[in-house]
Amino acid sequence: MEAHRSIRTVVGMSGGVDSSVAALLLREGGEPLAGLFMQNWADDGSGDCRADEDRRDAVAVCGRLGIPIHFRDFSREYWDGVFAHFLAEYAAGRTPNPDVLCNREIKFKHFLDAAHALGAERIATGHYARVDHANGRARLLRAADRNKDQSYFLHQLGQAQLAATLFPLGHLRKDEVRRIAQDAALPTHAKKDSTGICFIGERDFSEFLARYLPAKPGEIRDPQGRVVGEHPGVFFFTLGQREGLHIGGVRGREAAPWYVVDKDVGGNVLVVDQGSDTPYLQSTTLHTENAHWIAGAPPAARFDCTAQTRYRQHDEACTVQVRDDGTLAVAFSRPQRAVTPGQSLVLYDGEECLGGAVIARTDAPLEARRQADTSRQETHPA
Repeated sequence: MEAHRSIRTVVGMSGGVDSSVAALLLREGGEPLAGLFMQNWADDGSGDCRADEDRRDAVAVCGRLGIPIHFRDFSREYWDGVFAHFLAEYAAGRTPNPDVLCNREIKFKHFLDAAHALGAERIATGHYARVDHANGRARLLRAADRNKDQSYFLHQLGQAQLAATLFPLGHLRKDEVRRIAQDAALPTHAKKDSTGICFIGERDFSEFLARYLPAKPGEIRDPQGRVVGEHPGVFFFTLGQREGLHIGGVRGREAAPWYVVDKDVGGNVLVVDQGSDTPYLQSTTLHTENAHWIAGAPPAARFDCTAQTRYRQHDEACTVQVRDDGTLAVAFSRPQRAVTPGQSLVLYDGEECLGGAVIARTDAPLEARRQADTSRQETHPA
């Protein structure tokens, strides 16, 4: 074991500017610390993985700060705990959020265990979020910079994890973080932020997914059942998507953009409609899988709060009903656009993140019709 009793905090060093400044701030505060670089994705030979570059940058930053750095390979754990679920969800026609699972299964589980094995009490990351402690429990709060707030991706954390975690950037704006990095001459001060799903990187999403899920072309239809094109694989698309449909001029229809409004995985049909405000993308209620509560329990069996059904969405008022089986029935004050099964519903009380759950289904018109047809078939089989 690489025990270092003088270390109290281990910083997750990603090779980016955010984790670099998190480590800098802790070191300047006199915190006994070390860095740890996690490899979460094995090189697949495509040349698109930035792990080597990120590792070099993490080493350079720790050298600049004069702190030790350690390395752990969590690629097996990532495959089992995150990527296998990612593939299963896409195969089922849903759109998962791997960042939520990565935080729960890797960064705040295996990384935390590795930090404890190094003799540390806690971890720190470059996430934009805050933690405070009130009435004997930890609360996850939004970041001061609402444009960068990442509490949405952290809603699956619990009391033990939050009690052992620091978010040094929670009170800062992104421009302040870059200025601090530049003033300290950190080699990552101008490094571009990573975007998208980490293991896909800059490569084409459909091409990547096709390596693991065999493509099966099928029909693209409008809501009335008229064939308007062909898709390469229904699971390559998500609700509200406009890009990649390649629908040409359709007789009798105006030249307006098409959007994905439903996915019939069983029939291998992608349903599209024109106009970003199409009613087929609107829903007012949703149901979830089992919910996770940061406090350990919901605030009440029925309560009002605000919610996000996707990252960086504005707060939407809703009423939450907690069912006996732990799932949620949620009604919004106004219609929501492109609420997507597989994505996360995250609940808030002001600045506090209460928790959340994976969206199972909504009352969007075509989805509701499909659910009703399935229910009738199960009740009255042919």
